[in-house]
Amino acid sequence: MATERLAVTPAAAEVIEKLKEENGELVFNQSGGCCDGTAPMCYAKSDFYVPSRNIRMGEICGCEFFIDKDQFEYFKHSHLTIDVKEEKAAFGNSFSLEIDLGYQFISKSRIFTDEEYKNLDDV
Repeated sequence: MATERLAVTPAAAEVIEKLKEENGELVFNQSGGCCDGTAPMCYAKSDFYVPSRNIRMGEICGCEFFIDKDQFEYFKHSHLTIDVKEEKAAFGNSFSLEIDLGYQFISKSRIFTDEEYKNLDDV
């Protein structure tokens, strides 16, 4: 059985489902920094062009999840869990859709075990 590179917490899944109801299909992008910072960003699929240098890591809640090529180099040995935190102070300070609901998606990472690493699929 292949090792999954991504997971999502129940709290984040609840926010994602609410965003899907409001916005339709979604896409996530873990950017490489700069204006977006390094948080996972959530967009309506029709509003986001996936740069050709980005790598598809998998899906969460039926939504494609991409990562910047350089960021992937840092995370390729790690399992990412997408979570959410209340972020009332950030209201309006991000392009990511969840901000309007008073949340911010965050990535939590851990290094794969030896067994998990053996079972990783290529991305």
